[in-house]
Amino acid sequence: MVNSPKKSVVEEISFASGHFLLKGFLHLPPVDQPPLVIGLHGLFSDKNSSKQIQLAQQCNRNRIAFFRFDHRGCGESEAPFEEKISLNARCADLIAAVNMLKARADLGAKLGLFGSSMGGTVCLAAARDIKPDTLVTWAAPLRSIDIVESQADQKNTENLPVPFKKNPFDISDQLSNIRNILILHGEADETVPLSHAAEIFERVNEPKKLIFFPHSDHRMSQPADQQEFVRRAASWFQSYLKPA
Repeated sequence: MVNSPKKSVVEEISFASGHFLLKGFLHLPPVDQPPLVIGLHGLFSDKNSSKQIQLAQQCNRNRIAFFRFDHRGCGESEAPFEEKISLNARCADLIAAVNMLKARADLGAKLGLFGSSMGGTVCLAAARDIKPDTLVTWAAPLRSIDIVESQADQKNTENLPVPFKKNPFDISDQLSNIRNILILHGEADETVPLSHAAEIFERVNEPKKLIFFPHSDHRMSQPADQQEFVRRAASWFQSYLKPA
Protein backbone atom coordinates (compact mmCIF):
# COMPACT_ATOMS: atom_id res chain seq x y z
CA MET A 1 0.00 0.00 0.00
CA VAL A 2 1.39 3.39 -1.05
CA ASN A 3 0.83 6.28 1.35
CA SER A 4 -0.57 9.45 -0.17
CA PRO A 5 1.78 12.44 0.06
CA LYS A 6 0.99 14.85 2.86
CA LYS A 7 -0.70 18.10 1.94
CA SER A 8 -0.46 21.62 3.29
CA VAL A 9 -3.09 22.51 5.86
CA VAL A 10 -4.61 25.86 6.86
CA GLU A 11 -5.31 26.30 10.57
CA GLU A 12 -7.60 29.03 11.90
CA ILE A 13 -6.11 30.71 14.97
CA SER A 14 -7.40 33.23 17.53
CA PHE A 15 -4.95 34.98 19.86
CA ALA A 16 -4.86 37.93 22.23
CA SER A 17 -3.13 41.24 21.69
CA GLY A 18 -3.64 43.29 24.82
CA HIS A 19 -7.37 43.29 25.51
CA PHE A 20 -8.29 42.38 21.93
CA LEU A 21 -8.91 39.04 20.24
CA LEU A 22 -7.28 38.78 16.82
CA LYS A 23 -7.91 36.15 14.15
CA GLY A 24 -5.71 34.65 11.48
CA PHE A 25 -4.78 31.65 9.36
CA LEU A 26 -1.61 29.58 9.62
CA HIS A 27 -0.59 27.85 6.39
CA LEU A 28 1.49 24.80 7.30
CA PRO A 29 3.50 22.86 4.71
CA PRO A 30 3.81 19.07 5.07
CA VAL A 31 7.27 19.18 6.69
CA ASP A 32 8.57 19.15 10.26
CA GLN A 33 9.35 22.47 11.95
CA PRO A 34 9.35 24.70 8.86
CA PRO A 35 10.60 28.28 8.98
CA LEU A 36 7.84 30.85 9.25
CA VAL A 37 6.80 34.05 7.49
CA ILE A 38 4.29 36.41 9.10
CA GLY A 39 2.37 38.60 6.65
CA LEU A 40 0.93 42.01 7.56
CA HIS A 41 -1.80 43.77 5.62
CA GLY A 42 -2.15 47.48 4.83
CA LEU A 43 -4.05 50.21 6.63
CA PHE A 44 -7.52 49.55 5.21
CA SER A 45 -6.97 45.91 4.17
CA ASP A 46 -7.21 42.56 5.97
CA LYS A 47 -5.70 39.08 6.04
CA ASN A 48 -7.59 37.95 2.94
CA SER A 49 -5.78 40.12 0.39
CA SER A 50 -5.01 38.12 -2.73
CA LYS A 51 -1.28 38.83 -2.64
CA GLN A 52 -1.02 37.44 0.90
CA ILE A 53 -2.96 34.30 0.03
CA GLN A 54 -0.88 33.72 -3.10
CA LEU A 55 2.37 34.32 -1.18
CA ALA A 56 1.24 31.94 1.57
CA GLN A 57 0.55 29.21 -0.98
CA GLN A 58 3.91 29.67 -2.70
CA CYS A 59 5.75 29.70 0.62
CA ASN A 60 4.09 26.39 1.48
CA ARG A 61 5.26 24.96 -1.84
CA ASN A 62 8.75 26.09 -0.80
CA ARG A 63 8.38 24.31 2.59
CA ILE A 64 7.85 27.56 4.52
CA ALA A 65 4.91 28.20 6.88
CA PHE A 66 2.96 31.44 6.53
CA PHE A 67 0.72 33.24 9.03
CA ARG A 68 -1.68 36.00 7.95
CA PHE A 69 -3.94 37.76 10.44
CA ASP A 70 -6.26 40.72 10.93
CA HIS A 71 -4.94 43.60 13.00
CA ARG A 72 -7.25 44.97 15.69
CA GLY A 73 -10.21 46.74 14.13
CA CYS A 74 -9.79 45.00 10.75
CA GLY A 75 -11.48 41.99 9.18
CA GLU A 76 -12.59 39.56 11.89
CA SER A 77 -10.49 41.04 14.70
CA GLU A 78 -11.94 43.06 17.56
CA ALA A 79 -11.77 46.84 18.27
CA PRO A 80 -13.23 49.93 16.59
CA PHE A 81 -10.96 50.79 13.66
CA GLU A 82 -10.78 54.56 14.07
CA GLU A 83 -10.18 54.41 17.82
CA LYS A 84 -7.46 51.78 17.86
CA ILE A 85 -5.42 52.34 14.70
CA SER A 86 -1.85 53.48 15.34
CA LEU A 87 1.65 52.29 14.51
CA ASN A 88 2.27 51.33 18.15
CA ALA A 89 -0.95 49.30 18.29
CA ARG A 90 -0.08 47.40 15.12
CA CYS A 91 3.46 46.72 16.35
CA ALA A 92 1.93 45.30 19.54
CA ASP A 93 -0.29 43.03 17.41
CA LEU A 94 2.71 41.73 15.47
CA ILE A 95 4.74 41.07 18.63
CA ALA A 96 1.76 39.19 20.12
CA ALA A 97 1.57 37.05 16.98
CA VAL A 98 5.31 36.31 17.09
CA ASN A 99 5.18 35.30 20.76
CA MET A 100 2.15 33.07 20.17
CA LEU A 101 3.76 31.29 17.23
CA LYS A 102 7.17 30.90 18.90
CA ALA A 103 5.46 28.85 21.61
CA ARG A 104 4.44 26.20 19.07
CA ALA A 105 6.56 23.06 18.85
CA ASP A 106 5.67 22.43 15.20
CA LEU A 107 7.42 25.54 13.82
CA GLY A 108 11.11 26.15 13.28
CA ALA A 109 13.16 28.98 14.75
CA LYS A 110 13.74 31.02 11.59
CA LEU A 111 11.37 33.94 11.00
CA GLY A 112 10.64 36.21 8.06
CA LEU A 113 8.31 39.21 7.92
CA PHE A 114 6.28 40.51 5.00
CA GLY A 115 4.40 43.78 5.11
CA SER A 116 2.28 45.56 2.51
CA SER A 117 1.98 49.36 2.78
CA MET A 118 1.32 50.15 6.47
CA GLY A 119 2.13 46.51 7.16
CA GLY A 120 5.62 47.15 5.80
CA THR A 121 6.00 50.10 8.15
CA VAL A 122 5.02 47.86 11.07
CA CYS A 123 7.62 45.25 10.05
CA LEU A 124 10.34 47.89 9.89
CA ALA A 125 9.35 49.55 13.16
CA ALA A 126 9.12 46.27 15.10
CA ALA A 127 12.24 44.66 13.61
CA ARG A 128 14.61 45.83 16.34
CA ASP A 129 12.47 44.04 18.96
CA ILE A 130 11.58 40.94 16.93
CA LYS A 131 14.93 40.52 15.14
CA PRO A 132 13.62 38.62 12.10
CA ASP A 133 16.01 36.70 9.87
CA THR A 134 14.72 38.53 6.78
CA LEU A 135 12.08 41.02 5.63
CA VAL A 136 10.14 41.86 2.46
CA THR A 137 8.15 45.09 2.15
CA TRP A 138 5.77 46.41 -0.48
CA ALA A 139 5.15 50.18 -0.75
CA ALA A 140 5.99 50.83 2.90
CA PRO A 141 5.68 54.48 4.03
CA LEU A 142 8.40 55.97 6.22
CA ARG A 143 6.54 59.11 7.28
CA SER A 144 2.82 59.67 7.50
CA ILE A 145 3.04 63.41 6.80
CA ASP A 146 4.31 62.80 3.26
CA ILE A 147 1.25 60.68 2.45
CA VAL A 148 -1.19 63.19 3.94
CA GLU A 149 0.39 66.05 2.00
CA SER A 150 0.57 64.03 -1.22
CA GLN A 151 -3.11 63.10 -1.09
CA ALA A 152 -4.08 66.67 -0.23
CA ASP A 153 -2.07 68.01 -3.18
CA GLN A 154 -3.89 65.57 -5.46
CA LYS A 155 -7.22 66.67 -3.89
CA ASN A 156 -7.75 62.97 -3.27
CA THR A 157 -10.04 63.48 -0.29
CA GLU A 158 -11.72 60.07 -0.61
CA ASN A 159 -8.44 58.27 0.12
CA LEU A 160 -7.05 60.77 2.63
CA PRO A 161 -5.66 58.59 5.44
CA VAL A 162 -7.35 60.24 8.44
CA PRO A 163 -5.74 57.78 10.92
CA PHE A 164 -2.32 59.06 9.79
CA LYS A 165 -3.37 62.59 10.76
CA LYS A 166 -4.54 61.45 14.19
CA ASN A 167 -1.53 59.20 14.86
CA PRO A 168 1.44 60.53 12.82
CA PHE A 169 4.65 58.53 12.58
CA ASP A 170 8.21 58.78 11.27
CA ILE A 171 10.36 55.63 11.43
CA SER A 172 13.31 56.93 9.40
CA ASP A 173 15.62 56.70 12.43
CA GLN A 174 14.68 53.07 13.22
CA LEU A 175 16.25 51.29 10.23
CA SER A 176 19.97 51.21 10.97
CA ASN A 177 20.01 47.62 12.31
CA ILE A 178 17.87 46.09 9.56
CA ARG A 179 19.47 43.76 7.01
CA ASN A 180 18.49 40.90 4.69
CA ILE A 181 15.68 43.01 3.26
CA LEU A 182 13.92 43.07 -0.11
CA ILE A 183 12.15 46.38 -0.83
CA LEU A 184 9.47 46.43 -3.53
CA HIS A 185 7.54 49.45 -4.78
CA GLY A 186 5.36 50.30 -7.77
CA GLU A 187 6.41 53.25 -9.93
CA ALA A 188 2.74 54.14 -10.49
CA ASP A 189 2.00 54.22 -6.74
CA GLU A 190 -0.53 56.97 -6.15
CA THR A 191 -0.38 56.77 -2.33
CA VAL A 192 3.17 56.28 -1.01
CA PRO A 193 5.90 58.36 -2.70
CA LEU A 194 8.52 56.36 -4.60
CA SER A 195 11.20 58.22 -2.66
CA HIS A 196 10.27 56.32 0.49
CA ALA A 197 11.50 53.04 -1.01
CA ALA A 198 14.78 54.69 -2.05
CA GLU A 199 15.25 56.15 1.43
CA ILE A 200 14.57 52.82 3.12
CA PHE A 201 17.18 51.24 0.84
CA GLU A 202 19.75 53.88 1.76
CA ARG A 203 19.17 53.53 5.50
CA VAL A 204 19.19 49.71 5.87
CA ASN A 205 22.25 47.46 5.75
CA GLU A 206 23.50 44.83 3.32
CA PRO A 207 22.33 42.36 2.20
CA LYS A 208 19.54 44.42 0.67
CA LYS A 209 17.77 44.77 -2.66
CA LEU A 210 15.41 47.36 -4.14
CA ILE A 211 13.08 46.52 -7.03
CA PHE A 212 10.70 48.96 -8.72
CA PHE A 213 7.69 47.60 -10.60
CA PRO A 214 7.41 49.91 -13.66
CA HIS A 215 3.62 50.02 -14.03
CA SER A 216 2.29 48.87 -10.67
CA ASP A 217 -0.04 50.97 -8.51
CA HIS A 218 -0.23 50.95 -4.72
CA ARG A 219 -2.74 48.10 -4.57
CA MET A 220 -0.76 45.93 -6.99
CA SER A 221 -4.00 45.58 -8.91
CA GLN A 222 -2.61 43.94 -12.08
CA PRO A 223 -2.45 40.11 -11.96
CA ALA A 224 0.92 40.11 -13.73
CA ASP A 225 2.36 42.36 -11.01
CA GLN A 226 1.01 40.05 -8.30
CA GLN A 227 2.57 37.02 -9.98
CA GLU A 228 5.95 38.74 -10.25
CA PHE A 229 5.70 39.92 -6.64
CA VAL A 230 4.97 36.39 -5.39
CA ARG A 231 7.86 34.97 -7.38
CA ARG A 232 10.38 37.49 -6.08
CA ALA A 233 9.19 37.55 -2.47
CA ALA A 234 8.97 33.76 -2.15
CA SER A 235 12.41 33.34 -3.70
CA TRP A 236 13.86 35.88 -1.26
CA PHE A 237 12.36 34.09 1.74
CA GLN A 238 13.59 30.74 0.48
CA SER A 239 17.14 32.09 0.14
CA TYR A 240 17.34 33.53 3.65
CA LEU A 241 15.18 31.10 5.62
CA LYS A 242 16.68 28.03 3.93
CA PRO A 243 13.98 25.42 4.63
CA ALA A 244 15.19 21.85 5.05
